[in-house]
Amino acid sequence: MRPLSPKLAAAAGIVFLLSACGGGGGEAATSSSSSSTSEPAPSESETGVPARGDADLVIWTDELKAPAIREVAEGFGEDNGISVDVQVVSADLQANFITANTANNGPDVVVGAHDWIGNMVQNGAIDPLQITAGDLSGYGDVAVQATTYDGQLYGLPYGVEALALYRNTDIVPDEPATLDDAFAAGLAAKTAGTVESAFNLPVGELGDAYHMEPLYTSMGGVIFDRDAEGSYDPATLGVGGPGSIAAAQKIYELGEAGSGVLNRSITGDNSIALFADGKAAFLLSGPWALADVEASGTPYAIQPVPGFAGQQPATPFAGVQAFFVASNGQNKSFAQEFIQSGMNNEEAMTTMYEGAGLPPAMTSVREAVGTENPEVEIFAAAAEGGDPMPAIPAMASVFEPLGKAYSAIVGGADPTQTMTDTGTTIKDAIS
Repeated sequence: MRPLSPKLAAAAGIVFLLSACGGGGGEAATSSSSSSTSEPAPSESETGVPARGDADLVIWTDELKAPAIREVAEGFGEDNGISVDVQVVSADLQANFITANTANNGPDVVVGAHDWIGNMVQNGAIDPLQITAGDLSGYGDVAVQATTYDGQLYGLPYGVEALALYRNTDIVPDEPATLDDAFAAGLAAKTAGTVESAFNLPVGELGDAYHMEPLYTSMGGVIFDRDAEGSYDPATLGVGGPGSIAAAQKIYELGEAGSGVLNRSITGDNSIALFADGKAAFLLSGPWALADVEASGTPYAIQPVPGFAGQQPATPFAGVQAFFVASNGQNKSFAQEFIQSGMNNEEAMTTMYEGAGLPPAMTSVREAVGTENPEVEIFAAAAEGGDPMPAIPAMASVFEPLGKAYSAIVGGADPTQTMTDTGTTIKDAIS
């Protein structure tokens, strides 16, 4: 193996000293583990998570990102003379990580969404990075905002995502300037029998607060206001307030009791497929829909979601994927160094883009890949024009009741009463 870099050599010495000075010797540990009264550790098949193993640097991620991360991590390991293991956790990654970290048998690094941060910090599961937000001048503003929590940077962002508006250019050749224009063009095509659906926004029976957010914000709705430092304040819930009621009234007008441009037959299961099959004029979705739309051969164009005429801009949620340091990782110094130097460079971020497909958070990489893939720039612009998904724990009490409210309103429920009651429900859950 190649010699350790100076930083990692020092880290390795610290790890060795800590293990040597820990309570109890090796013989006692062996005796304890072989006791007839002890229970065997649960297997990977029982827990759904891999055993940590003895690698110097262990990283947890999902199946999609694993090949790209493995390529970067293995190169980092070779350069620094350490062993690495990139492990796939296929389900409930955040919850399994918090559980394993609490038990001191989790990874050193976990890769996931920025809106996990509040919950992970609340559970003491991650450490701040040893770099500052100011050091990330080469990254998009929304990516740095999203990975900063209570004034500290907790994650190194690598990819951004947000909703954009897909348009079938055979059905609607001209780009709509407003949502009103899009709805009118879609309804005209549906009335003419050219398409089955005017505008594919997932609603379903349970609603979809994520996809409804651009409409909600354009009419003045907010989930939480921000405090003086720019952080979301759970004490300032906007659901049930004037902006949310204006949005609810607009959604009612667009629903099944109004123009019918929104309806509950469009769900997360069929919205992309119907558009890809040429059966819808518009689709509100993110970069994850791009492969299916491209493969279908349906002619399309993408633009950031426009707002309603005369109203505020449509502001979707911006999502950011990032690397985090586990608070109870066995080799936290290796983890910090991997994120600071192994990932924080153009080559690694290009590898992440090529493997995971998300618009890069690093602006130079985004610009480079955007020359050949203009959709990357469009989705990145949509994210930059969005608001980071609130990462505060209170957000867990928002999505289900707000989604159900949207579905009810689209189905014809009284918009004012429904949104007012929903605000009360969420406030009670937060308090």
